[in-house]
Amino acid sequence: METYFITGIGTEVGKTIASAIVTEALEADYWKPIQAGDLDHSDTHKVKEMVSNQKTIFHPNSFALETPMSPHAAAEIDGVEISSENIMEPKTENDLVIEGAGGLLVPINDTQTIADIIKPHHKVILVSRYYLGSINHTLLTAEALKSRGLNCIGIIFNGEKTPSSEEIILKMTGLPTLLHIDQEESFDRETVKRYAKQLREALKTES
Repeated sequence: METYFITGIGTEVGKTIASAIVTEALEADYWKPIQAGDLDHSDTHKVKEMVSNQKTIFHPNSFALETPMSPHAAAEIDGVEISSENIMEPKTENDLVIEGAGGLLVPINDTQTIADIIKPHHKVILVSRYYLGSINHTLLTAEALKSRGLNCIGIIFNGEKTPSSEEIILKMTGLPTLLHIDQEESFDRETVKRYAKQLREALKTES
């Protein structure tokens, strides 16, 4: 069984939608180790609403924090301490999709970031969204993954296509495009199933 870690070039770039698509494509389990804020409509709730297969199991957060802030700050407010050592990956006989919080280098405490949760055996998928500055953010994130020896298998691009941006990102990172997510009016189960079908073929190529 494979474990896929979904990280992004920042916050609000589409990690949760990408996670739902990957989860549906593989009929994998889903787990978000750290949820900060919006606990009544968390990212786990959102993925649950978008996934339609009957195989996926949704594992509970290791940390469910009340405040919608960076995990290190939200944890301090809640009076808890996060460390990579006390985030235990759930046991499953299925593929597992793990969704990070914010960008790759978002702090979880004074010395560790989301990158410290990623294990060497994880297949990392990087989510990039088109906006002014996203080339720099994507290259920086890809470089940070590479410098840590983490296995990034490709990029999911989100939003209105910008071919020149994508072309230079792919050339400079050497990573493949796994999927383009268009600007949709909404993301329901049928929309996710349509993208999952596209992604399934790309993941087969990368496996």
